[in-house]
Amino acid sequence: LLFVVGTVSCTLFLAVNGLYSASDDVIELTPTNFNKEVIQSESLWLVEFYAPWCGHCQRLTPEWKKAATALKGVVKVGAVDADKHQSLGGQYGVRGFPTIKIFGANKNRAEDYQGGRTSDAIVDAALSALRSLVKERLSGRSGGYSSGKQSRESGGGDKKDVIELTDDSFDKNVINSDDVWMVEFYAPWCGHCKNLEPEWAAAATEVKEQTKGKVKLAAVDATVNQMLAGRYGIRGFPTIKIFQKGEDPVDYDGGRTRSDIIARALDLFSDNAPPPELLEIISEDVLKSTCDAHQLCIISVLPHILDTGASGRNSYLDVMLKMAEKYKKKMWGWLWTEAGAQSDLESSLGIGGFGYPAMAAVNARKMKFALLKGSFSEQGINEFLRELSVGRGSTAPVGGGAFPKIHSVEPWDGKDGELPVEDDIDLSDVDLDDWDKDEL
Repeated sequence: LLFVVGTVSCTLFLAVNGLYSASDDVIELTPTNFNKEVIQSESLWLVEFYAPWCGHCQRLTPEWKKAATALKGVVKVGAVDADKHQSLGGQYGVRGFPTIKIFGANKNRAEDYQGGRTSDAIVDAALSALRSLVKERLSGRSGGYSSGKQSRESGGGDKKDVIELTDDSFDKNVINSDDVWMVEFYAPWCGHCKNLEPEWAAAATEVKEQTKGKVKLAAVDATVNQMLAGRYGIRGFPTIKIFQKGEDPVDYDGGRTRSDIIARALDLFSDNAPPPELLEIISEDVLKSTCDAHQLCIISVLPHILDTGASGRNSYLDVMLKMAEKYKKKMWGWLWTEAGAQSDLESSLGIGGFGYPAMAAVNARKMKFALLKGSFSEQGINEFLRELSVGRGSTAPVGGGAFPKIHSVEPWDGKDGELPVEDDIDLSDVDLDDWDKDEL
């Protein structure tokens, strides 16, 4: 935050001398030595722009000196009397005191320090910035999301899946899109943006693959595309906004790591995605492709059609569909089969022969399963799946350690079942009286 002191205070304290001296570990900077000491330096610099009469600056002074001593030989800590050297303060957009700037890898793009005013907070920020500077040197990155030749040859992270948007291209790409957009508004000089850049780029590639392009990650240079920055009230960098068709944009306020970003993107994807398909196990391919592609596959064994009829079966399937919708964020697979149609599968899951309808949740990677112990109802299944989703519930190994043979069967036609037609038996030649006598 910038602290501005009124003109009355100015007139009262103009005679105050500078807050730092040659005996401090804080390096005094002036227009004469600033370029040589800071801009041409390989070191990371923290620079305070202050006014001697500013009360906030006076309270910061002992903390700034303490931080400078702690960082000696690691990070350079300087101070500019911006009241005396107004041209230097003006060059860096200083409008209030104290203003602290971090001069990192790119000395022409200083980053505003927005942290606490204690020596501990200052040292933490300095070490964090130092880590970023070292990583930038290691990767050879430069700021921004340019996809130009120079950026790629510099050894920067692969930003091919971050879509660069401008004032001219934004509306046609984002506003009228059926896809979900996560848009970062950045400034090339912003240190936090530079820290976010590799995370955003890595997340963009992962999200593109996992959502098949239905969630897109983009970036806008807000210093160039000022119409967009104004429209969406961008006042700090980076600002990330989420755009969905027919809805007002919302701020993304989650973590800045690729895993945080990916998790939110997948949530957005599943919120907008249809529920997973509920498939009948009519072949081995259906079972394996579903269970291999998902963390869990939920398998229901429904009573024989002659026991329930079409209406009874459809009521069970409706319960499953509702649960598939409720838990669609989990991206589980959903399957069903008729009792007796896949008896080997039933036996391997400890279901076989009785107690229909039944349900098992199978982890095909570990070949373990859990059985529904409660009722086959929305409430009972919900409790079962909720326990699974938080890692609770007892499991057992799939019998035989692998899926058994799956029989190919005809899919259910949606109709009531019919009893098998028995061959007519001609009883006219049978002498029932003689048969009765023999039996007796």
